[in-house]
Amino acid sequence: MKIATFNIQNLFHRDKSLIEKSVSKMITDWITELDALMRKSVKSIPEHDRIRELSFLIGFEKTSPRPYAVMRRKAGFLYMKGIHHSTETKANHLTDWNGWIELQTLPIRPTATDNKALVIADVNADILLLHEVEDRGSLEEFNQEVLPKFDCKPYAHSFVIQSNEMKGLETAILLRDGYRLNSIKTHLIGGYSDQFQHLVEYEITTPSSQKIWLLSIYLAKQDVDEKTADVIRKSQVRNISKIYEKLISEGKKNVIITGTFNAPSYCDSLSPLLQKTDVKDITKHLSFEVDIDEGDDASYFRLGAYRLGVNIKQKDYMLLSPELFKQLIDSGINRKAVWPEKRPQWSIYKSVTSKHNAASRYPVVWGKIEV
Repeated sequence: MKIATFNIQNLFHRDKSLIEKSVSKMITDWITELDALMRKSVKSIPEHDRIRELSFLIGFEKTSPRPYAVMRRKAGFLYMKGIHHSTETKANHLTDWNGWIELQTLPIRPTATDNKALVIADVNADILLLHEVEDRGSLEEFNQEVLPKFDCKPYAHSFVIQSNEMKGLETAILLRDGYRLNSIKTHLIGGYSDQFQHLVEYEITTPSSQKIWLLSIYLAKQDVDEKTADVIRKSQVRNISKIYEKLISEGKKNVIITGTFNAPSYCDSLSPLLQKTDVKDITKHLSFEVDIDEGDDASYFRLGAYRLGVNIKQKDYMLLSPELFKQLIDSGINRKAVWPEKRPQWSIYKSVTSKHNAASRYPVVWGKIEV
């Protein structure tokens, strides 16, 4: 049985608030200056001139000549139409309003979507856990139409569980034929404000009739200061460890905890699980495989890296109960679809030519267990 976890960072479209914007310090200084000038109740003529200059430098004058956007249902692709190519210029037949509707999502480049499928096909897991999936419709189209392009047979079963983020950050599981999903249970593990994270517990029966319990976790980056975020995460991880201990006490020995924690293994916020339970990290197994870095820092051991010469901070985990760790025969990460920030560092697919068409900022973590 081969199991993999992948924070895919959406399939076809992504919430605008999740897209990192690269803003130079010069632009931030202009914005700060403009903000200070706009706050003044009385402005001098030179200050009015400076406001016009800053508006030009920041790009307020840049507008699109296209009057509106059409979002296609299938895959959520965004199409811009000119005014002469369609008569759909009114909001509805009751009003003459002809304006703009702000779209909350932006389309992902098709080459990036293909690279997502490529790395999934390369790993070819029997059980695949995905994080940050926008919806079930997109997942099914990806499964049925994009994966086969890379000689990857579509998964027989797929399920999507909605998160509390309301930003298209759903959790999904895909199963090969012969694997049966017996039950799904969600556990609230805490959070802050009204943003509560949940853990998804899957009970799966393998083709050999062995049962495993899979705990899928996605801990979002908290939009608070680092110290507060660590306190929140530690509380969440403490609840995760309690759920794990409860399963073990009930005689359920085949337990896997996997997903995105968004913190390196040395972070104290993960200690309730990594240090105070008997779970085993697959990165510590002798079979663990990963390409070493080829850059200037190849000989440097960064604290929290996956292995000597692998300079990447661990954020995605696959933790096994001692019973399953004994049955682990192979494991590794595949980051060939991850664009290195500094070139060169590790081997990547030829189709990954920039950060814009990389599959994700996260690697695929996988393990092969003899069941």
